[in-house]
Amino acid sequence: MIDNLYKKILLSDRLALSKAITLIESTKLKDRSKSEKLIKKLYKKSGNSLRIGISGSPGVGKSTFIETLGIFLTNKNYKVAVLAVDPSSKRSGGSILGDKTRMPELSIKKNAFIRPSPSGGALGGVARRTRESMILVEAAGYEIILIETVGVGQSETEVAEMVDIFLVLLQPSSGDELQGIKKGIIEIADLLVVNKEDEFKDEVTRTVADYKNALSLLKKDKNSINKKVVKCSALNKTGINEIWKIILSFKKLGRKKGWIKDKRSKQLAKWMWDDLQKNLFEKIKGNKKLISEFAKLEKKVSKNIISPTEASKKILQHYIKDNKS
Repeated sequence: MIDNLYKKILLSDRLALSKAITLIESTKLKDRSKSEKLIKKLYKKSGNSLRIGISGSPGVGKSTFIETLGIFLTNKNYKVAVLAVDPSSKRSGGSILGDKTRMPELSIKKNAFIRPSPSGGALGGVARRTRESMILVEAAGYEIILIETVGVGQSETEVAEMVDIFLVLLQPSSGDELQGIKKGIIEIADLLVVNKEDEFKDEVTRTVADYKNALSLLKKDKNSINKKVVKCSALNKTGINEIWKIILSFKKLGRKKGWIKDKRSKQLAKWMWDDLQKNLFEKIKGNKKLISEFAKLEKKVSKNIISPTEASKKILQHYIKDNKS
């Protein structure tokens, strides 16, 4: 099965690619082992794409923007993959997974691949296995990867730390709302795009000016391109060409000065530690011998008998002791 998927993915077989992503998203132990073998085989075939993270608050027009940008790029003969993360319900774990219906024109393009994935409650609005999905689509020959995130939040840095360029889509506002935007989001964004110029022309022009003023107050990073604020109408497909030119200049300068290579090296190291942390957590939670012990500690924490910090240390001690015996 793995050898067959491997060969078909290298031939850009979209059905095989979908099956492979389903495999790596599976929580079953037997599937986890298979997915690790597949990732290991494909890893050296990946890494040649341009990874673009796209975020923005709900209602800003992310799906329309991504579809418009995706069609623009496929018309230029680029192979484009969209990894769109759908918010999972914390109560049921369910997810809408409706990105193909929200991007109908792009989804029928021969050189486009759209994959919605449930976030599974993961921080930063990205799915647990988004990194692995990137490896798969890169190995399949997709040159540009667009990662749509759940929305702007306090852990949005998770997205910025797995892409080459991070674009934040903004709503046009009266100017008073500018102070409500988290400073951290502006700091980690490489490009700010104010959408809906077709509907709110004056507000968009004002918002662009407001954000430019805000950026002028931030400390400049000598190891990065100057952040830009541009306007567009994803609906009317205006401003997309300018946005793509900025992205290309970022890519060219980033490769020339080594920013992208350095960024990816740091991302790989972070990926290793993140994966270790998640795997260790899963092993601790999955240890049947310790479940009753954990339940006792949880009761003590909920009754304020011991602190959460003390309880977590005890859990780790129990786990280490159990693995020694």
